[in-house]
Amino acid sequence: MYHVKYFIGGKSNIFLQKNIYQKLIPKDLSIMSANIKKNMFTKRYKFTVAKIVDDKEIVQEHKYVSGLHNFSNVNLYTSRTHTCNQLRTEDSGKSVILCGWVEYIRLNRFIILRDGYGSTQLIIPENASTELNDFVGKIPLESVLMCHGSVKLRPADEINKNQATGMIEVFVDKLQLLNAVDTKLPFQLRKFNKANESLRLKYRYVDLRYPEMQYNLRLRSKLLMKMREFLINHREFVEVETPTLFKKTHGGAQEFIVPTHEKGKCYSLVQSPQQLKQMLMVGSIDRYFQVAKCYRDEGAKSDRQPEFTQLDIEMSFTDQNGVMLLIEELLSFIWPSELGKINTPFHRMSYEEAMVTYGSDKPDIGRSKKISNWTKYLPSASNEVFALVLKNSENKLSKKQKNDLETLISTNYPGVKFSLLNIKSIKTFKENLQKMFSGIDVTAVVDAHNISEHDFVAIARGSKYKALSALGKINEHFKVDNSCDDRWRFVWIVDFPLFEMDSNQNIQSVHHPFTQPQTEITPNNLLEVKGFHYDLVLNGNEVGGGSIRIHDANLQTKVIQSILNIPIETISHLVEALRSGCPPHGGIALGVDRLLSILCNTNSIRDVIAFPKTFEGKDLLTGAPTEITTEDKKRYHLKFDNTQKT
Repeated sequence: MYHVKYFIGGKSNIFLQKNIYQKLIPKDLSIMSANIKKNMFTKRYKFTVAKIVDDKEIVQEHKYVSGLHNFSNVNLYTSRTHTCNQLRTEDSGKSVILCGWVEYIRLNRFIILRDGYGSTQLIIPENASTELNDFVGKIPLESVLMCHGSVKLRPADEINKNQATGMIEVFVDKLQLLNAVDTKLPFQLRKFNKANESLRLKYRYVDLRYPEMQYNLRLRSKLLMKMREFLINHREFVEVETPTLFKKTHGGAQEFIVPTHEKGKCYSLVQSPQQLKQMLMVGSIDRYFQVAKCYRDEGAKSDRQPEFTQLDIEMSFTDQNGVMLLIEELLSFIWPSELGKINTPFHRMSYEEAMVTYGSDKPDIGRSKKISNWTKYLPSASNEVFALVLKNSENKLSKKQKNDLETLISTNYPGVKFSLLNIKSIKTFKENLQKMFSGIDVTAVVDAHNISEHDFVAIARGSKYKALSALGKINEHFKVDNSCDDRWRFVWIVDFPLFEMDSNQNIQSVHHPFTQPQTEITPNNLLEVKGFHYDLVLNGNEVGGGSIRIHDANLQTKVIQSILNIPIETISHLVEALRSGCPPHGGIALGVDRLLSILCNTNSIRDVIAFPKTFEGKDLLTGAPTEITTEDKKRYHLKFDNTQKT
């Protein structure tokens, strides 16, 4: 299976082998056997090591690895007998073959061999041949090795409780270098000295070797499998693949345009399979799901990518409660047992309550502080006044963080007047309040909210929801209330407004134009009518959203054409489908990347995607997006304006 140039075994026997492949290593290295006697283990193991440490005491270096792998199958069809995370005390005495990457070498005698499952310590016997010792000294880190050896218990005082295989080690009989690193790696895989993200993404194929990345991607695979198992085997859903090349639609997120060789005509990459899954309902595929790729040409964030994955679900003859119950049962089924249980049914909260209480439609109900309405303390006010009191948080924000927060609020909520106050003196605080708000009852404010020295108070006044949203941003930065013992804080946000005004005072959909209204829409209630839309929030992050859909063609036409002023021709295919006998239906999409990021406790969804884009939407691995050739420009009838904008 493996081609090598030299084989060195026994004391000095050398057999040259013809090899037409590029040489892997310096010519004095390749396969090395230990020249040792049968009693090679005697010196190190003069005394028998008793099994005095329970395996459960060993801290597994791969989180929850036992739940991710069935080791009875993982070695099928391979040259190894075990993975580097598999051997335990009961394997003592076995002859084994391990394959992996050289993570660390110490004293030319101790080798840490790592694969995608964990790591194992290899020991070069003290009386090994000179050739083997020289061989080990010349192996570059991160080279690929195969080890033949025997499993032995470690001495009790050398057990490594931070390693899953820390109670054993493998005494080397033979090492085979399968592929040597022949270039300087951009970074070493060290937890205590990680490279910056840009470098990690540029050399993602190296970065993927980190145990955290291995765990994240393997857990992702397991959860997607369990999603399919639940929906197909337990709930009779049908997985249907819908096209990603589709027709550009108005409204919603900006879509990527895909030119064609037909002059002036383009596809669009779907931002979601929304219209397609609705047409599946018309076609009597009454229980659909798909692990769908979606695309949005928007600025990237830590929890957003130009391309992302969602679990897309749609059902006929259902209502809001039916969809929400399905998702609660689905998540309970797929939830990794090692992460603890989730409590169902999830708490439900109206959009109005979420905004007034937390200043956000994705509140962390266990850790965010509640907002107070201070308008009642003022004799008269042109705008409502809201405040957020954070106990003992005077010095929680650095000067830079405070400046950044002020810039964020002033940029996004220009009409909101706000103040961030560190309370060093109650007397000074009262004086400042009186200067800000003429006639305010400062004593009532301080007493009602138990304000004291060393507290932090944020105050916002202006348009109701903008002022609340500004305080919501501050709430997101703090999350100081840790009184909630629930690790997984799910909440459904319901009763969203159906429409809102954009910056140009035009009516637009809060979510999308296919949501069923809860009441009849009239010219006088456009901004009051609520929709059957529901968002699922976990620990302050939106992980899913869906709605009951409009299934009446006339109502859909009214919303698209008369209210949103979108040309009906752009969506005539869906309207025509609704006229063909469409059942009541609704659905939801779960953000797979975002959900996994929370479960794996990562700072970004990029850490749960094998090959993600950067914050700016670039692919550092390949350099994409890149320029195209003149021939491609001609084929797709493209001309680029390269004028530098100022």
